[in-house]
This record gives sequence, structure tokens and C-alpha cells, in this order.
Amino acid sequence: MSAAAPPLPVGREDLIDFVYREAELLDERQYQRWLDLFAEDGRYWIPAQPGQTDARLQVSLMLEDKLLLRARIERLGGERTFSQQPESRGLHVLQRPTVTAMNQERGVFGLRTRYLYIETRATLQYTFACTAQHTLACSGGALKIVEKRIDLLNADAPLPMVQLFM
Repeated sequence: MSAAAPPLPVGREDLIDFVYREAELLDERQYQRWLDLFAEDGRYWIPAQPGQTDARLQVSLMLEDKLLLRARIERLGGERTFSQQPESRGLHVLQRPTVTAMNQERGVFGLRTRYLYIETRATLQYTFACTAQHTLACSGGALKIVEKRIDLLNADAPLPMVQLFM
């Protein structure tokens, strides 16, 4: 029995392209394909306070694992989801992501991306200033999201209901 081949090196542009593609999937409402980008133990986290360091012992705006993300995606597509009649639409306007960590040996990578997220439904439109921190890992020959942390510029202010994924 031969040993498994080591993973191919992941380049900076591969990581940056991954973040752009993730935003594109969200904007195109390709939620199942977006969910497939997450590791089985991946999480989606939006802290409630600037500089928050603990997702479990401090209140968060969102803290969802893959199971909760899947449930939310199913609700968004449901016939009886009246909050989505008419449907919400989202748009991510990204600055170029910055690679913050590259550990080829462990296959773990980090990126920071500043962006505007716009969500609209009927006559309402909301704009959010965000910074995403992606932690990615190689799994099965593909990059997967271990954590997507989204820091809102005004996370500690009263916020409107967000229907989609930032």
C-alpha cells in the first residue's frame, strides 16, 4: 500500500479566488454550492461587539454550524417563507482579500477581506460595512471554510433583520 500523495501547494491567488468565488455564489443564491464550501465542522460567526474574542461565552449576532446553515438555506427556499415574498437579494462588493496566514505543511490558511454587503427586499435596502476573516483548510484535495468570521463596523448598534448571508 502506497502512502497518500501530499497535497498540492495552495498559492495566494488560489486563496483570493476562493473568497471571490464564495461571494459570487452568495450573490447568485447558489446556497447549496456555498454550503459545500464549508468543512463539516465549519462555522459562520458574526460577533456582536467590536474586538469580541469568544464566540461561545459572549453573545453573537450569529453563530451557526453547518447544520444550522443548512436549515436556514432550506427555510429560505420554502414555499411558506413569507418573509421572502418578494425575495431578498444580496450583493457583496469586495476589496481584494489579503492573505494573513499560509501554512502549507498543515494545509491551513487565513484571509481578511473588507467589503460592503448590500441587501434589498422590495423597497428596503440596507448596507453593511464588513470585514471577513476566513480560516480555510485543505480537505479531500479542496479548500474548505473552517470559520468565516464577519466583523460589522457597527455591530454594537441596533441592526435591521438580515435575511441572507453576509
